[in-house]
Amino acid sequence: MTQTPETFKGGQIWGVIVNIHSALVGVGYGLLVLFFAMGIFSSAASFRELQRPEFALRHFIRFLFAKVAVGRGMEIMTAIFAICGGVASTVMGSMGTAVTQTATLPAEIVSAIENVGFMESIPLWLVSFLGSLFITVMSFILILTVYGRFFRLYLYTALSPLPFASFAGENTSVMGKAFVKSYVGVCLEGAVIVLACLIYSAFLSSDAPSVDTTLPAVTMAWQYLGQLGFNMLVLTGLVKGADRLVREMFSL
Repeated sequence: MTQTPETFKGGQIWGVIVNIHSALVGVGYGLLVLFFAMGIFSSAASFRELQRPEFALRHFIRFLFAKVAVGRGMEIMTAIFAICGGVASTVMGSMGTAVTQTATLPAEIVSAIENVGFMESIPLWLVSFLGSLFITVMSFILILTVYGRFFRLYLYTALSPLPFASFAGENTSVMGKAFVKSYVGVCLEGAVIVLACLIYSAFLSSDAPSVDTTLPAVTMAWQYLGQLGFNMLVLTGLVKGADRLVREMFSL
């Protein structure tokens, strides 16, 4: 699934997220004042330090930026998503139509299956059932992983006013930084997933599963499904581990 701002904002879910975000902006402003007071009292060693102009100016600028982040959190989150989505779009654009190969049953296996008798076809039905079941399970795992990532993006966006308020305090700003880094990691997972799918498609285009025509039809089908299943396991592992790969690559 290609990630774009339009996809991210599509449907009724986005309206719910906007309403939740708007409701939490007021809570974020309350936390903003609390974190700001905590930052002032924790960084001021004495009353004389509170009277220094640079001390007041530094905390005022921090408070101002934190207020803008809370009030404009929706724009900030969608801007980060658009930037990371551009990475995925660039990856797909650079590949072009070079990888369009899909997993299809080789003609040799099709010909062998068409020539088997009724009794010999019974094991083929079992092989087909098991292969279809495995592919269906792997496909559901991939779909759930992709959609689960989108739900995480929605959750981050809806709750963003709360961690953004932590930027008002010098000590509590670590929470906001961790939140932004985590959100960037979730956005970049899309680029890793797209790249994994493209590499998988390129692998299918360049190295199709080998078929030994001297073997019985059942054995050929087992070998083909085994190679295809291994490739799908690798793809599923890459997609499921996209979050870990992003954290390792970008130290998030």
